[in-house]
Amino acid sequence: MEIPRISLQDVRERLERGEHVTFLDTRNPKAWGESDRKLPGAIRVPSDAIEENLPSERLQEPIVAYCT
Repeated sequence: MEIPRISLQDVRERLERGEHVTFLDTRNPKAWGESDRKLPGAIRVPSDAIEENLPSERLQEPIVAYCT
């Protein structure tokens, strides 16, 4: 299954329309710890363990994963 990419502008437009989007911060622990920017409400989860660590109700919503 190919996972579609979404631009920042597409995310903004969805949020402006009131769509609920789940944000996943998949940065490794070192990158996350060194960053001074963290998206409020984002769920931190390793990219190789998303399904095991994400509540099943969140899998029904659009998901935007990001990393460095």
